[in-house]
Amino acid sequence: MTARRARRGLRLPPAVMRLGVRQLGTRCLDPALPWPVQRTRLDQLTGASLLPRGTTVAEQAIAGVPAQVVSSRAAGSHRTVIHFHGGGYCVGSARTVRSWAAHLSAQASCRVVLPEYRLAPEHPHPAALEDARAVLRALSGETKPGSVVVSGDSAGGGLALALVLWMREEGLGLPAGCILLSPWLDLGRDRRAVPDLVRRDVLLSPDWLDACARAYADPSAWPGHLVSPLRAAHSGLPPLLIQAGTDELLAPDAELLAASASAAGVDVTYTRWPRMWHDFALQPGLLAAADSALAQASWFVSKVTASS
Repeated sequence: MTARRARRGLRLPPAVMRLGVRQLGTRCLDPALPWPVQRTRLDQLTGASLLPRGTTVAEQAIAGVPAQVVSSRAAGSHRTVIHFHGGGYCVGSARTVRSWAAHLSAQASCRVVLPEYRLAPEHPHPAALEDARAVLRALSGETKPGSVVVSGDSAGGGLALALVLWMREEGLGLPAGCILLSPWLDLGRDRRAVPDLVRRDVLLSPDWLDACARAYADPSAWPGHLVSPLRAAHSGLPPLLIQAGTDELLAPDAELLAASASAAGVDVTYTRWPRMWHDFALQPGLLAAADSALAQASWFVSKVTASS
């Protein structure tokens, strides 16, 4: 289908966006609400974003996994970004990240594949990782080496990194790069340990993250590196782009990964945006900081796939 055209030049003050994001967290990411209610509300409140002119969104099954494939007029077949949406492994869908995908497609001349991986608690770990593997295998078979970038936001960032770690362990050809937006990388970390971050994060709460972690995997599995990829050895990874805001509960995950991967010799680009909240980068066209983050992601995709 052809997406609705976005109006150009519409930007909102960060203070206004912050209020809206706080309302989103209050209405949708409430551990007292049943998971289906959270999913429905989140899709309703985030899925109506206008997309850049010329965007097309195709629904298809890839290796049996439902997915949306987002392309712009400028997108060619030589670059593919596989992006896994966030939502604590329990909520969220391709709809919640479609605007970011459309803007990236337009700027980086790539197609962006948004898998609808299975969600917990109905499908706990390793269901999401199994779906991610299946999609990657299928797409790798139809693309040139070095033309695929794996990406994810929040829990999807954890899933993306877990997928790359699995590929490294299996001796498979690694993607050209990996983009991690506000990634959730350690399910067992005490999010109440930094009260100032708890206060500043307008979207996430420690209680909601804990509920998601328990729905996704038994606590005994949290130390495993395919559940909490921050706990892995990070040598031998492809180039990483890590983006985060300073005012989010998951900021320590991004910082610790950047330090660990850099120390292991990985090419890491890590950028923190001051006073930005969790997943702020998903709001290009509305927020100047998100536009800046998107430009960096576009640069990264072009850079790591330049030889493909």
